[in-house]
Amino acid sequence: MKKSLIGQLAIVTTFWALSFQASAAQPLLNPSELQARTNDSVVRIIDIRDPKTYATNHIAGSVNAPYAKWRGAANNPGELPEIKKLTALVQGLGLTPDTHAVIVSSGANDTDFGASARVYWTLKVLGLQRLSILNGGVKAWQQAGLKLDNSPVAVAPSQFVPTVNTSYLITRSELAQEIKSNKAVLVDARPTEFFTGDTRHAAAKLPGTLEGAVNVAHSSWFKPGTSQMVSATDAKSVAAKYNLQQPDQEIVSFCNTGHWAATNWFVLSELVGDKNVKLYAGSMVDWTQAPEALPMQNVPNRFKQIYIDAKIWFANL
Repeated sequence: MKKSLIGQLAIVTTFWALSFQASAAQPLLNPSELQARTNDSVVRIIDIRDPKTYATNHIAGSVNAPYAKWRGAANNPGELPEIKKLTALVQGLGLTPDTHAVIVSSGANDTDFGASARVYWTLKVLGLQRLSILNGGVKAWQQAGLKLDNSPVAVAPSQFVPTVNTSYLITRSELAQEIKSNKAVLVDARPTEFFTGDTRHAAAKLPGTLEGAVNVAHSSWFKPGTSQMVSATDAKSVAAKYNLQQPDQEIVSFCNTGHWAATNWFVLSELVGDKNVKLYAGSMVDWTQAPEALPMQNVPNRFKQIYIDAKIWFANL
């Protein structure tokens, strides 16, 4: 009797383990892995390229939701849009908590990956768990010899009403408190010249970085010369190099507008497996727009700031 009960428990345990594996989604899919899922009714491929490019050629069955729709206003583009706007967006895409959403960008370069990562993060904040990114985007799909389509795609809207899961994000005021208490590891995903204060984003008021931050450029996670992210094993090696494999330590990823930072968040949370990684969505643009002066480092002197301002002004003529 006892052996029979143990056997039954083993069968149930195996069943649930297999069910979990079947429902779990790989964070990164290569083109052949995505192709094998294109006829799965729960899979929704979301192409985040601009509408004109999407209309010309896209993966058959994919729906278009341009990246700009997932972003904030021009003065603070990294800010998470209003929940009302995001609800209308995900409902229009027919998404539900059971959907396996696969985000596809152009794959033009490693910066382009940040768009996919940011949309992935946003959907996770909204409660979706079955999420993937096509590694290398449409470019990798074409390089794999797979066909594209130009047929219009229509999907039935859903009634899904998301709520914001705040465990994946951090606000300016919360971050200010954590900097005071030295609680979190702050990871600046920007190229070195932003970290060192040699330039700034046009919408940021000051060059420099957060106090105590470490610079791990978003480009650190890609195969050299490509837009394809390295394997999870290689990502863990890179994370170890920067001492970022810290399962019990809170990590805050930031950049200028939460774009490059989304790549670092994606790698550390979804590939490396750190359990407490947050994205500061507004990043340095939001931080420097605060009404009161907040702590920063690598802020250049006033003369250099004027020089940087002039360069940005001329670049925007």
